[in-house]
Amino acid sequence: MRLGLVLSEAANGLRRNASMVVSVVLVTFISLTFVGAAVLMQMQIGQMKNFWYDKAQVGIYLCSDISPGETCTGGDASPEQIAAVEAQLKSPTLAPFIDNYYFETHEQAFENFKKQFAGNPVADYVTADQLNQTFWVNLKDPSQSAVLVESLSGVAGVENVADQRKYLDQIFSVLNVASYTAIGIAGLMLIAAALLIATTIRLSAFSRRRELGIMRLVGASNRFIQTPFILEGVFAALLGSLLAGGAIVALVYFFVQGYLGARLTGFALVGMDDALVVVPILLVVGAVLAAFSANFAITRYLKV
Repeated sequence: MRLGLVLSEAANGLRRNASMVVSVVLVTFISLTFVGAAVLMQMQIGQMKNFWYDKAQVGIYLCSDISPGETCTGGDASPEQIAAVEAQLKSPTLAPFIDNYYFETHEQAFENFKKQFAGNPVADYVTADQLNQTFWVNLKDPSQSAVLVESLSGVAGVENVADQRKYLDQIFSVLNVASYTAIGIAGLMLIAAALLIATTIRLSAFSRRRELGIMRLVGASNRFIQTPFILEGVFAALLGSLLAGGAIVALVYFFVQGYLGARLTGFALVGMDDALVVVPILLVVGAVLAAFSANFAITRYLKV
């Protein structure tokens, strides 16, 4: 097979169907950018889970004067009840699970509350005695928080035992939904790109039907006839994949690391290493897309 002639035929096909090729490139670019964004979001969720789950604490909220419940009938937790809770934390049953803990008084809770809600009118209506005294516990393995919850729930003087991870799970659930939505949109766009590639090949074959007839008459092989059309689809999909890869790298460099990184210094964010992992994935998806579309078009529209 003469490579130069095959490439020349492919170039002619691209030139004749330039508008369709541009459409394929744009649709492929947009769809694969959504794919890359969804992969990056999953990486970000994984990093955030690793970062925040290790920092998640179990809060043992002691009774205050306004606490409801059977364990808080005596109002504010007494020193004896506080000492009893601390004794349980130091007991051989719970101590092996605990990395460290500290006690937050009414006054300390009130200071933290004022910092958190600075400028909010609600801070003017809350007093220190209305806020719970709390034991904040860091576990060696945050996934074993149920041991602490079961051991201290229902103890006199304890209003509630809460694992902060349940709040994180709600946030991650929302992020997962956004990620799956991006994947769904990307899937629809990839289908559109596949149909466009197949249509481009069909139009290219139709515009050269006379030349194809002559090729068949002179004994040109199926591979020689089909290869230029395959190359057209591969070129368009590859160009769209490269643009999507560049967009993902730019997104991470300028937005995630540049903009968000300067403002969210306490967060673990995806970096350039993650972006460079995503780029080959997009190229592979683009290549598979092109191969599938070209095979479909040749089988259906280019019978030789």
